[in-house]
Amino acid sequence: MLVFERRSRRGSDRVEFAPQGLIVAGWTGRDEAALRHHIEELAAIGVPRPSAIPVFYRIAAANLTQDPRIQVLGPHTSGEAEPVIVAFDDGLWLGLGSDHTDRKAETMGIALSKQLCGKPLANELWPFNEVADRWDDLLLRSFATIDGRRVKYQEGRLAAMRHPMELIAQIGSNGTLPRGTIMFCGTLGAIGGIRPGTRFEIMLEDPTLGRTITKAYDIDTLPIVS
Repeated sequence: MLVFERRSRRGSDRVEFAPQGLIVAGWTGRDEAALRHHIEELAAIGVPRPSAIPVFYRIAAANLTQDPRIQVLGPHTSGEAEPVIVAFDDGLWLGLGSDHTDRKAETMGIALSKQLCGKPLANELWPFNEVADRWDDLLLRSFATIDGRRVKYQEGRLAAMRHPMELIAQIGSNGTLPRGTIMFCGTLGAIGGIRPGTRFEIMLEDPTLGRTITKAYDIDTLPIVS
């Protein structure tokens, strides 16, 4: 059971949410030429090409976590800051999560690599209808602690990514996100390249209303053999 603080311009409430499904959308950038170039770069190092652009990975909802710490197997994992859509009975809400992924397993299968790691979620949500027409202006950032140093890992506006309603229209559920579903909406490129760390911090900023959703979590790396 997840617990969210839903904050809107009219007030706030605290709700429990039992996720029924988890969708991780990949390759959601708007520049398709750049996407295809990156796909070929990854294919050259053994990462399988996606079957479509964008692509939707179905992941076990049990992977979702709001804990401040996750455990991973081996040193080849890293986080990705992503806007997240949560489908309640009363409509869609916008949140923030990290698509933590096993990069070594990614060369064997992207869906497999995503299934192997917990997916941290922030506790705060905003009504999606309060930001839907300002999606492009929202700002996404992340910081990673790497070799003991906190470094900026991602930064950019969501204008670089497809609008969530465009993604939802392609899922095949009559243009709606089924109640109880959580969808990760894609991410931005890593500054300096993808690499592991011991702590990951993510932020989603709404500059118009002056509000920010944040989440931080530590990464415990388990030995492959002990």
